[in-house]
Amino acid sequence: MKMRVAPLAIFGMLAMDPTSAFAGGAALSAEDRTLLATYARDTWRSVEAIASTGQLPADGIWRNGQEWKPSRFTSPTNIAAYLWSTIAAEGLGLISHDEAGKRLAKCLTAISRLERSHGFFYNWYDPETGERLRNWPGGGPLRGFLSTVDNGWLAASLMMVAQVRPELKAQCDKILGPMNFRFFYDPHDPKNPVAHPGLLRGGYYTDGGGEFTEYHYGTLNTEPRIASYIGIARGDLPADHYYRMARSAPDVSAPVRTIHGVAVTESTRAYRGTKVVPSWDGTMFEALMVPLFVPEAAWSPNSWGNNHRLYAKAQIDYGMLDAKLGYWGISASSDAKGGYHAFGIAPLGLNSHAGINPDGSPPHVVTPHASFLALPFAPREAIDNLKALSATFPVYGPYGFHDAVDVKSGRVSDGVLILDQGMILASIANVLDQDILQQAFSNGLIESSIRPLLAAEQFDATPVAPGSSGREWKQPKKPVIYTASVTTTPATPKPVAAVAPAPAAKRDSETVAELSLFTGPEPRTTEAVKPRRSPIRRRTGKSNERRRSAV
Repeated sequence: MKMRVAPLAIFGMLAMDPTSAFAGGAALSAEDRTLLATYARDTWRSVEAIASTGQLPADGIWRNGQEWKPSRFTSPTNIAAYLWSTIAAEGLGLISHDEAGKRLAKCLTAISRLERSHGFFYNWYDPETGERLRNWPGGGPLRGFLSTVDNGWLAASLMMVAQVRPELKAQCDKILGPMNFRFFYDPHDPKNPVAHPGLLRGGYYTDGGGEFTEYHYGTLNTEPRIASYIGIARGDLPADHYYRMARSAPDVSAPVRTIHGVAVTESTRAYRGTKVVPSWDGTMFEALMVPLFVPEAAWSPNSWGNNHRLYAKAQIDYGMLDAKLGYWGISASSDAKGGYHAFGIAPLGLNSHAGINPDGSPPHVVTPHASFLALPFAPREAIDNLKALSATFPVYGPYGFHDAVDVKSGRVSDGVLILDQGMILASIANVLDQDILQQAFSNGLIESSIRPLLAAEQFDATPVAPGSSGREWKQPKKPVIYTASVTTTPATPKPVAAVAPAPAAKRDSETVAELSLFTGPEPRTTEAVKPRRSPIRRRTGKSNERRRSAV
């Protein structure tokens, strides 16, 4: 059955009771939903700007004085974020069905022209021309790299477009056809499971005769599981691959359950009276980006359902109680200086470097997208955190939330990134439009293939009584108390009042522009500025190494 997005006038739908896979939606008031609608409209404005300068959406736009300039590179994940953001914008009534179709068709045509290898897309392209990048803008040469996780996100977005747009299905299927994720798979060898663990490799370098990365994606609660889900659902990977990923660090006291012939060690990380299945870097997006598209909590209430809520709670407790930041929400983001870092928190990260800045201090950069990811699991806390950030720091503007703020110095990032804006828009669309993106991705093949795997397992992620046994995380040193130092204290962005649905003929970008909060001139985009570096990925194996796609 094909699904079509039913456009909803975003400001006229707020009185409706949401039908959500998560109970958290009911905790939002009409005022909260109006505020989310405001956030969605302004976030979509940023997505439009990021996608307006070339064949493909750029990685982001950066403020330079009164102008906003796009970066000169993009990636498969950035392209994916634009595709699902367009679906979300139509569903929320921010753009018309026709405009969404034109945007999607144009992007698919550009994707079909991109240089590929082994059926997969390279990690970096010029968004203006679509040419593969062989040299980093303003930097040195780039190795040709096929990223498993980035191709996973692109494949996921293509599957969503095919679901909601039957007229584009053939075009999506043609692009998806050569993307067989078995290419990245290292089959399980019971005689040598360390060398051949039955996991996906991090990627493949196409130069120098070609070579796979030495590391595998072996930590379950990280964003590369989207590629695992797709590979299993399409028959590229065996179903038992899901159970071969590690739940946490090895623990002889953890329960072991045999599921589909695989002995699964249900190890966890204990933190503040709970046991949580951690991620690699302790970031919010590793754990909670995938459930934007896969209703893991609903399909497996005894595993992911418990863990997602506990993970969000741990992030909140760390920011408010341990680090005493006054805010919470730490995830991979800009570092407020134009760079990019996999900011995380130590209690939730298996990586020995998780939650540690280069100078040895704990992280104090908070990113708004982390609050949006937590929205289904801690709705009241998420809304209050976003209000507090925008009331204290100049972090909100015509393009919605800026990417991050250093709550120690008060410095706000000058950029917005398509991936982080896409996660924000996806979260809001799910809350206000009945899990539209979960349905777009998970209805059909994904549900029939993945839901039984998730439902068969029970994580050991349950509350732990104080003083009980467990691998309790301990603060490495006395918590640092930060006092924010800011020069500007703007008011919380004023939400627009709920209005009646606009006539169908006016449900497009012009209608949204009429509702603008900002009366000044619209931001302008011109040429590119200094780009951010590629995000750090996690690995498992004999050592905990970091790598960059760009070398």
